[in-house]
Amino acid sequence: MRGNWITLLSIHCALLLHAQEGVQHYGGMQLHDYASVGFHTNLVNEGPFDQNLGLAGFYSDHGQISVTGTFAPVFHDLEVAVEKGLLLATPIGVNNNANLITGDIQTPRTGTAIYSNFFDYSFYTGESSVSKVNGYAAMTNKESFMFPVGDDERLRPLTVSSMATNPMAKCAYFFEDPNNSKSLDAAFSTDKKTTRYMSVSDKEFWRLEGDVPSKVTLTWDEYSNITALAEYISDLNVMGWSKSANQWVNLGNTGVEGGRSYGSLTSDTFVPNDYEILTIGGNDDALQTYETLELDNYFLTPNGDGRNDLLRLDGIERSPNNSLQIFNRYGVMVYKKENYQNDFDGRSNMDLVVERNSGLENGVYFYIITFHDLRQKHQGYMYISN
Repeated sequence: MRGNWITLLSIHCALLLHAQEGVQHYGGMQLHDYASVGFHTNLVNEGPFDQNLGLAGFYSDHGQISVTGTFAPVFHDLEVAVEKGLLLATPIGVNNNANLITGDIQTPRTGTAIYSNFFDYSFYTGESSVSKVNGYAAMTNKESFMFPVGDDERLRPLTVSSMATNPMAKCAYFFEDPNNSKSLDAAFSTDKKTTRYMSVSDKEFWRLEGDVPSKVTLTWDEYSNITALAEYISDLNVMGWSKSANQWVNLGNTGVEGGRSYGSLTSDTFVPNDYEILTIGGNDDALQTYETLELDNYFLTPNGDGRNDLLRLDGIERSPNNSLQIFNRYGVMVYKKENYQNDFDGRSNMDLVVERNSGLENGVYFYIITFHDLRQKHQGYMYISN
């Protein structure tokens, strides 16, 4: 009891309550184990407030609460139940758990200086369409993280999986046409792309900052209109606006799942800071007019005896500009190659279900070969027996 009493006393000594501005903190306050404090009004943080344990909560069932000041508060456990949202004018941090109950954590979208930061082993719970980060979320000292970002109405997370620990990465979602982003006051023309076979979404995009090579997983929903981007969901790709090339670049597809209304898509490895924004793309509308034909089924025995060691597709020489995709019986892509030259030997070049460059298991596989020069798409099955 004495420890709790001292903790509460230190809180009262460190705070000044002003009727119009809210709670003003000038330093000296620290939350210890099992201590808790609830903010039902604005927090103006003008002193160090970053060595906390215990729980800090923001609560309001009728209005908005703001966090301002020259110092960024860092909480151990954070709870947000603010019906109209917790508005940040300075960054905040979480060292352990953020419980998102209701109301968004809101940050400006015009820049990345203000964000909700998740440190080290911290995590969050309760993310939903009515409880998320509406603006910029950040992670510090993490290799992987799902940013609980979205807009006013929807949760639109982005997951990053990095090759090393990120000192910091930041992310926000924009339900805006990249051709005319009012939030960023910039235009990223969907007509500027590395190949005419690409399509780029004009419905939404994400902004991701980070300097560690990473893969990202984007999600889509019924408002993403992916039917305009590709005929098959396997033809979807993550697209990035290259800062150096000043155009859209295909960042690949190492895994895709879902249907036309909901799903997720994972990129190849890239450095986020090389790209202004990210979105979903695929084949352009012209590819939807491609003639689809059934091709022969094939039998592979990649054992090095010189017989049926490679997948040799009929007609490949008539269309050097082509794309091959191979899927296992669960619909997971295990091989992808642009400008295929009859050199598939039964080994995967993806990292999802098997080790890259390892031999695939015996069984039936489904393939799609797109001949861009012939405007044809062929599909069939093959059986691998090692």
